[in-house]
Amino acid sequence: MKYFIYLSIKIRNKFLCYFAIVLSAGIVTACNNDNKETTQSDTTAQAPPPVVSPVNLNYEVVNTFPHDTSAFTEGFLLHQGQLYESTGSPTEMSQTRSLIGTVDLKTGKIDKKIELDRSKYFGEGMVILNDKIYQLTYTTKVGFVYDAKTFKKLQEFTFPNQEGWGLTTDGTHLIMSDGTSQLTYLDPTTFKTIKTLQVKFNYDPLVNLNELEYIKGVIYANIYTTNSIVRIDEATGQATGILDLTALTNQVKSKYPPALELNGIAFNPTAGTIYVTGKLWPSIFELKIKA
Repeated sequence: MKYFIYLSIKIRNKFLCYFAIVLSAGIVTACNNDNKETTQSDTTAQAPPPVVSPVNLNYEVVNTFPHDTSAFTEGFLLHQGQLYESTGSPTEMSQTRSLIGTVDLKTGKIDKKIELDRSKYFGEGMVILNDKIYQLTYTTKVGFVYDAKTFKKLQEFTFPNQEGWGLTTDGTHLIMSDGTSQLTYLDPTTFKTIKTLQVKFNYDPLVNLNELEYIKGVIYANIYTTNSIVRIDEATGQATGILDLTALTNQVKSKYPPALELNGIAFNPTAGTIYVTGKLWPSIFELKIKA
């Protein structure tokens, strides 16, 4: 996502349809998009499950590490104890590069392993699954697969979404975001869509889903241009928690004004913590999320 495309979190103007269930008559009354009332008899009709409003997630800063301020962060993950980062390259920011590399937490520097031609591709999210690195690109609808040990390119693939944003895995599928409220589950071999998940905040679509991290059956997602990370119930698509990192974002921008939005979540299973950073941020923060 180019840095100048700032989109506020908004609810798309979709008409919400509510149901009034009259138990005594077994009649379900619904409203359609034309505001025309329809009725049907359905003795098996049930009320939708109650929606649990997202709770505020508290956190503790465990450690702070340096981060490369030329890194336009698009993907962030920890694999076998090593931190990886993928970056994008807006044409207006000549210092940026579309690359994948390992991150040295002592210096914040990225040891480049893979680099795309920035005149052709804008690098996006990445994930490692079954000893392979998968990488998305922004608007070309093309992805790449590399050997996770040698970093040799193995193949290219196409994906059905109009754009590629974030990427994670549940251990079986690739799970990608595309800036909408939808997450797409792809087969990592055929790259066909297995299913999609509509993410909602209460009853409303939650758009601008960005960098992703799958943690113990739950999906965490950055929301583009905000200071928040949401926790998503994979079974329902409902946002169940909000991690508000406004304080950290303000701290970063006070220290380094060119810093842009929060983006990047990497889970450390050994410590039970997450690493978070942002585009052009000077810092990586290790956080402990409190229940």
